[in-house]
Amino acid sequence: MVKERARILVVGGGYVGMYTALRLQRRLKQELRRGDVDITVVTPDPYMTYQPFLPEAAAGLISPRHVVVPLRRVLDQCHVVIGEVIAVDHTKRTATLTTLATQEEGKGAEYLTYDELVLAPGSIARTLPIPGLAEYAIGFKTVEEAIGLRNHVIEQMDIASSTRDPAIRDAALTFVFVGGGYAGVEALGELEDMARYATRYYHNVQPEDLKWILVEASDRILPEVGEEMGRYTITELRRRNIQVLLGTRLESCADRIAVLSDGQRFPTRTVVWTAGVKPHPVLAATDLPLDGRGRLKCTAQLTVDGVDHAWAAGDAAAVPDVTAGEPGRETAPNAQHAVRQAGVLGDNIVHTLRGEPLDTYAHRYVGSVASLGLHKGVAQVYGRKLKGYPAWFMHRVYHLSRVPTVNRKARVLAEWTLSGLFKREVVSLGSLEHPRAEFELAAGGKPQDNPSDDPKGSS
Repeated sequence: MVKERARILVVGGGYVGMYTALRLQRRLKQELRRGDVDITVVTPDPYMTYQPFLPEAAAGLISPRHVVVPLRRVLDQCHVVIGEVIAVDHTKRTATLTTLATQEEGKGAEYLTYDELVLAPGSIARTLPIPGLAEYAIGFKTVEEAIGLRNHVIEQMDIASSTRDPAIRDAALTFVFVGGGYAGVEALGELEDMARYATRYYHNVQPEDLKWILVEASDRILPEVGEEMGRYTITELRRRNIQVLLGTRLESCADRIAVLSDGQRFPTRTVVWTAGVKPHPVLAATDLPLDGRGRLKCTAQLTVDGVDHAWAAGDAAAVPDVTAGEPGRETAPNAQHAVRQAGVLGDNIVHTLRGEPLDTYAHRYVGSVASLGLHKGVAQVYGRKLKGYPAWFMHRVYHLSRVPTVNRKARVLAEWTLSGLFKREVVSLGSLEHPRAEFELAAGGKPQDNPSDDPKGSS
């Protein structure tokens, strides 16, 4: 039994935020029904994005709406607030937040009081002061970016097919990806696969006309799958005429020219930035202890170190890895740990409310899987190395088992089945990004911008 009414605030609706709230509402059914517990989830989006499916959504193999999980449906016993926490004063048990309503009303920020705090805001793209990056590059962390990138790639092929200017054609068909981790390699592999397929519908664009470039600052890619599988991935990508440039950095992309540290210059209309992430800025606006990388210092029980009634996990937390043989090791900031940490975190909050001892998070990393396009992949699971079709199949099976809710599993499986029976869709719906443009012109208004000058989206 919960000793007294508890107000639980969950900041963030990603992996940790959603799974923690889901665990809490399952473990505290009776308390929620009696009103002894109140769970509030503050998140900027009304859905959780299953990021491993973003590359397939960009390639058109999965519908964008099936990559996200609606929080209000899943967390039906929680109060879901669409907004952003901008500061936390844990000494006073108060969080400062803004919502769509506060912006419309023109009021200042709102304040929420709580008894137990779960900080799971996730991470944001880690960028560098590179000339032209903010103006011309696009990230790959959200479903909006994935679909915008798909539209953009197809429209570049339309531009190349329509122009007679060889310089414009070459720039339109050159695609530069920066970062050799999961996001960069999987996005590149899926989009190259899609674009190569799409060339069959263009009379004057051939697969060999497309130029794909992967830029990685270190000497290897996909470190999660091991050195051997990383080398195989490089060989596989180069076999598909994808340039893999190791030990190379992007120094500028101003004026739509990608300038690399080795002196190469590529006129391009597409620069995709996937070179790592950093902790969410809200962590710096709290009175909680942070490590040198800006993450919350946590214990193996997922409490914030030295602080009562504060919890964290996932990208925002530095969690000790108790399964590691050497001291000081921390769990990797990936989905595999985040989902499992969320379960332990939710259980430990319940234990705290009921006066029970806490559980310790202990999970040995079992391996990684990565897709390189349709029927192509690499994997290292429990020490076993797989490549090609078996790895791609394991990638699908694993992520299908991990995507939340039976509803989403069934929809994704149905789409995969249909995509195997019918041809790919290679339609760009870039006009979705400017839905009022045509009506504004018809009504005598002035279009906001020249859509063709928009480097981050489609025209």
